[in-house]
Amino acid sequence: MENIRVKELDNVVVLFAGDSGDGMQLTGTLFSNISAEIGNEISTFPDYPAEIRAPQGTVGGVSGFQVHIGSGKIYTPGDEADVFVAMNPAALKVNIHKVKKGGAIIYDENSFLKSDLTKAGFITDNPFTELAVSESTTLIPTQLTNLTQTSLEGFGLDNKDVLRCKNMFALGLICWLFNRPIDKAEQFIQQKFRKKPAVLQANIKVLNDGFNYGNNLHLSIPTYSIERSDQTPPGKYTSISGNTATAYGLIAAAEKAGLQLFLGSYPITPASDIMQELALRRDLGVKVVQCEDEIAGITTAIGASFAGCLAATNTSGPGLALKSEAIGLAVMAELPLVVIDVMRGGPSTGMPTKTEQTDLLQALHGRNGESPVVVMAPGTPDDCFHYTFMAAKIALEYMTPVILLSDAFLGNGTSLWKLPKMAELPEIKPNYVPAEMTGYNATTRNEDTKVRYWAIPGTEGFNYRNGGLEKDYFKGGISSDPLNHQKMVETRAAKVKNVEREIPDLEIFGNENADLLVVGWGSTRGHLMSTVDSMQKKGRNVAMAHFNYINPLPKNTAEVLRKFKKMVVCELNSGQFAAYLRAEIPGLNLIQYNKVQGQPFTVTELEEQFELILK
Repeated sequence: MENIRVKELDNVVVLFAGDSGDGMQLTGTLFSNISAEIGNEISTFPDYPAEIRAPQGTVGGVSGFQVHIGSGKIYTPGDEADVFVAMNPAALKVNIHKVKKGGAIIYDENSFLKSDLTKAGFITDNPFTELAVSESTTLIPTQLTNLTQTSLEGFGLDNKDVLRCKNMFALGLICWLFNRPIDKAEQFIQQKFRKKPAVLQANIKVLNDGFNYGNNLHLSIPTYSIERSDQTPPGKYTSISGNTATAYGLIAAAEKAGLQLFLGSYPITPASDIMQELALRRDLGVKVVQCEDEIAGITTAIGASFAGCLAATNTSGPGLALKSEAIGLAVMAELPLVVIDVMRGGPSTGMPTKTEQTDLLQALHGRNGESPVVVMAPGTPDDCFHYTFMAAKIALEYMTPVILLSDAFLGNGTSLWKLPKMAELPEIKPNYVPAEMTGYNATTRNEDTKVRYWAIPGTEGFNYRNGGLEKDYFKGGISSDPLNHQKMVETRAAKVKNVEREIPDLEIFGNENADLLVVGWGSTRGHLMSTVDSMQKKGRNVAMAHFNYINPLPKNTAEVLRKFKKMVVCELNSGQFAAYLRAEIPGLNLIQYNKVQGQPFTVTELEEQFELILK
């Protein structure tokens, strides 16, 4: 043991990759959870294969999980991996460009036979030479398959079940390599497989054997030591995905508002986990209806809203398109509704497992008639809790649909999350009709905020009709009067505009006299923040403005942006937010940097681009 080299690092990136059936998502998740439990900052990026049932061992079926752990603040999953665990040649081929020069590749040499190389599209017997892997990269062949089979001799499992456990051998080895406590991993496995005793015992055995293998072999690379984050305030922390944080945000908001939570939903990648998480919380009074289609999902939610629930629906881009008419109904009826769109790549069914900021213009304008809604976007996985909570608060207090734009990167990714205290969360005060009011109808509203008063059906003395046809501003009945229609359209728009009263001012990270302002929204926050922070440390005069509230924009937006001569708007689309800013604030001189590859930005590419702009 005295000969083992320990390499102390502030942060490190680990990448697991293999076939979609190799358990890479579970392995990465467990390693992330362990790291979060011992106090490291984390950021993860699960990368699912685009093909649902690609042939085993082919590049189309590669599943990856990247995790960035550190002792300081971590904003991104990292550009390049220090350690790459490759379960087969296809995983190596797809991800080799993500390995840092001087990094290490641990690979299952039992899965690098001639037949495996051929399936992955290699034409030689040496994939590392063929891929021009840097000589500075440390290659660590490990017989993961054979070692797992040996470990489970006598367990009575068939070969298929045995091979399913080799990801746990890899996890044990990585836990040793990074000085992660093996007991934490065991606890997570016990929770995961508690209903399958044989599988549970097999996985724990293999996990320990993987750990001991590294411990006894003293691999030819140093172990890594990453201290607990010194920037983390005291409190109780856990690792949380964006989808789970979104579900918890809805639960917290319902509790704070004193309302029952109702979710009407249709399963769709990558948003389904929100529904699944909420379906587990019947103990908290949560009602979930899994519907037969997207339209049924949102219309059941609208019915629940009319009945007095905190109502929500979740979907992705194709589902948002299908829900557009019903969102218009909620706009017309002026009912509170939270619509969660976990965006994914491409039009139509596109690329369900890949991330893009594809749906901004659809959220802003994708309905018939004049149908303004509030649009918001969280910036990090843990952010999803706060902005979902705020989306519910705004929906209930302003009687409006709110569209929350998450995406696959946020929904599937994880970060460190401090468990909030309910007492510290903002109050939620639904805009109920005052008990003393007389002459109430469907359009009776607060004339200052333009918010319609909410009379829950069954409230004595407040019977009224509501629906999807235009209403008389004063009487609440159906109206086709042209002047009244304009007044109602302008009133609904003014109500949404007044939400800016709830929105914090836009802040600048950096110097207000910067040579370049970097502008982003939603899930690009971590990569943009890391890039700007890195450039500032190098003495470059750059600043950043990031948007989580999109409609309405923070009320000081025009004032802040007009201070800068050079601005670059960075988005994972072809320039939707840039077009929106140009329309809202005429005369802005905006440069665009866009990426539409189903992948998040990297800090390296952003820094290169910003340096070119500064020249």
